[in-house]
Amino acid sequence: MIRTVVADDQAVVRTGFVNLLSTQDDIEVVGEAEDGAQAVRVVAATRPDLVLLDIRMPRLSGIEAARQILADPVDAPKVLMLTTFGLDEYVYDALAAGAGGFLLKDATFAELLHAVRVVAAGEALLSPEITKRLIGDFVHSRTNRLPARGAEGLTAREAEVLVLIARGLSNAEIGARLTITDHTVKTHINRLFAKLGLRDRAQAVIAAYELGMVRPRGG
Repeated sequence: MIRTVVADDQAVVRTGFVNLLSTQDDIEVVGEAEDGAQAVRVVAATRPDLVLLDIRMPRLSGIEAARQILADPVDAPKVLMLTTFGLDEYVYDALAAGAGGFLLKDATFAELLHAVRVVAAGEALLSPEITKRLIGDFVHSRTNRLPARGAEGLTAREAEVLVLIARGLSNAEIGARLTITDHTVKTHINRLFAKLGLRDRAQAVIAAYELGMVRPRGG
C-alpha cells in the first residue's frame, strides 16, 4: 500500500488527484494540504510513503516544503512535484531539493498512477526526453549556482553506470548494456551514491550534468 499525501492550493486540482488515487487498491490517501506549511505538518503527522507537492503554494513553496520534508533522508517519504509547462524554471530546484521527479498537472490518469508508483518505488521519473532536456538546460545555464562536486573517487565502471542512469536506463537495462548482474548494478549504484553524496536517481542525473559526463540536449 502506497500511503500518500496530496498538497495543492487549488482545491479542484487537489480533490481531483485525491479522488483518482483513491480508486486504486494499492494507493491510500492519508492526508491533504492546501499550502506548503500545512503539507509539512500533515506529513509529520501521517508519515506517508509519498507526497505529491505543488511547486507553487502560499505560505511555503513546494520546493521549500520538500527541503523540510526531506531534511532527514533516513525517515523521509518520496516526493513527486506537480508543475506546469509555465513553471519549468523550478524543475531543477525541485530535483536538487531531493524530489524524485515531477508530473505535469494536465497528466492523464494513467500517467499520474505511473508517476506515483515509480517514485514510490524509489525510481526517478526522468525517462521522458523532455524531462531530461529540461534538466540539462537548467544545469547548463546555472552552473554558477551548483555545489562543487568531483568524480575523482569514482571507478571507471561507476562512472559508466552514472552516465547510463543519466540517460534514463533502468537497472535491468544497465545490466544488459554492461553485461553484469542486477545485483552488481545495485552495488555500483550504492557506491557511487555514497561517494557523491546522492540521495536518489534524480540527483544522480543532476550530478552527471554537473560533472560534464552528460551534455545538455543529449549533445
